[in-house]
Amino acid sequence: MRTGVVFGSLFAIAVYASDFNASWKVEDCSKFASSLQGIGDAGATILNATHIPANTFNASGTFNAVPACRLIGRIPYARNNSVVFELWLPETGDYNGRFLAVGNGGMAGTIATNDVVRNLNKGYAVAGGNAGHLASENNDGSGAPGVYLPYMHDEEQVKAWIHNSIAYLTPPATNITSEFYHEAPRHSYYEGCSTGGAQGFALAQFYPDLFDGIVAGCPGNWYSHLALSFLYNAQVTQGSGFLPQAALDLITQAVLAKCDTIDGVEDGVLENPLLCDFDVSLLQCRPSGTNSSTCLTPDQLSAAQRIYAGPVDSRSNASLYPGFSAGSETQWMLQEGTLADAFSIPILQNMVFHDLSYDAAAFNWGADVDALDEKVGALIDEVSADLSGLRASGAKMLVLQGWADPFNAATWPIRHLRQIEDFFGGDVRDWFRLFMVPGGGHCGAASNYPQVPGTWHALEAVVRWVETGSAPEEMLGTDPADERLAGKTSKLCPWPRTARFRGGDPEDWDSFVCEE
Repeated sequence: MRTGVVFGSLFAIAVYASDFNASWKVEDCSKFASSLQGIGDAGATILNATHIPANTFNASGTFNAVPACRLIGRIPYARNNSVVFELWLPETGDYNGRFLAVGNGGMAGTIATNDVVRNLNKGYAVAGGNAGHLASENNDGSGAPGVYLPYMHDEEQVKAWIHNSIAYLTPPATNITSEFYHEAPRHSYYEGCSTGGAQGFALAQFYPDLFDGIVAGCPGNWYSHLALSFLYNAQVTQGSGFLPQAALDLITQAVLAKCDTIDGVEDGVLENPLLCDFDVSLLQCRPSGTNSSTCLTPDQLSAAQRIYAGPVDSRSNASLYPGFSAGSETQWMLQEGTLADAFSIPILQNMVFHDLSYDAAAFNWGADVDALDEKVGALIDEVSADLSGLRASGAKMLVLQGWADPFNAATWPIRHLRQIEDFFGGDVRDWFRLFMVPGGGHCGAASNYPQVPGTWHALEAVVRWVETGSAPEEMLGTDPADERLAGKTSKLCPWPRTARFRGGDPEDWDSFVCEE
């Protein structure tokens, strides 16, 4: 957080147990929390404080490699609501002097503890919140048709979900960090993916002075229309248009057979799907053919073509959201109903029509789009191209998007980048960069591209950018799911540049060069 950005007088006083200039010890976590009970204007409350010895906390398979002080707190906001947050403070010798806030996924309601611990292990003081509502009160954080979701009926909770919750928790968490180490963090960063990517855009749009660097992965920042795309793809694949996994695999195999080597190496991945001139109609069954493992029926072909195209407004034929790209087909199964049930239908039933029996098959792709924009988009979308505040603040923003993301149409961040460039009249690379991940999935590896590294080192890249002024001209990808490729590295490039093989070992990122 910028020096001088404050959140009222959060703490009246913190009485040190020893030398005033010394940092607190993680073993004294409870005593430290007690010293913070003179809480001021923010109304923040510490609910629990625990010393966590090294390697004793398991966050979904990630253990804390360093000892830490774990604080759990609550921050009130409008209409008697609150954000529950956690702040993990590493031992002074392991602390890198930086504060990091992490975002949420999906409908949130819980804290992304795995992301907190993963970044604690890198030396950050890390905070994460529940986005201002409780999953335990909202169908365990999952949407479903016919299910009442209380947070969707509280406008303040809806706004907190994506727009505001990170901004609510960051100032008090940063102040606590300053009290613990007896000095303010040198720099403040944000990292989030999916809904967390949308939260990153909310910070850039509404709170541009809060962080020095923002990483937004696979961003659902046009959230209302992302939900529309889920509904559209579910509708076009109903009945005879359903595409079983065998048909999806068939299409991707045909795409790769035609376009895999465009980047100079045959590796089972498209570096830039937009360069692939693939005609899916070539896979249509002959009149007597009905086997979806070897060809597509006319209805299946039509469904695939419509997923490529994306939903349109029935009145003007204007695009409502981009379609999916060549090479992503093998990841489409969630689009054929699962995501509509989890997101689109609950949003329509709870927020647009206020009717849990509403039949989404009746959705009008004209007038009902307007209703969605008015009742939902205004509360959860972050699509303004005017990021003047972020540019003026001097902050840097990195966006990542996997080309084989099973949730988000990969070209949406490209479209939004163009909107931002148009607003600013040209190049924005001195403060905003987009990295596309060939074969990348949703916030990591794509299940059907195990040879693709699933760890994208974006946070390290934005830290270097902020702290040294060295803009990222490439980004490292590591850790593919295929254990036989454990040492493989990939080179990610800032769009519109892509990686091209120049000879050598194709599993070494130094064998590639970024070029336009």
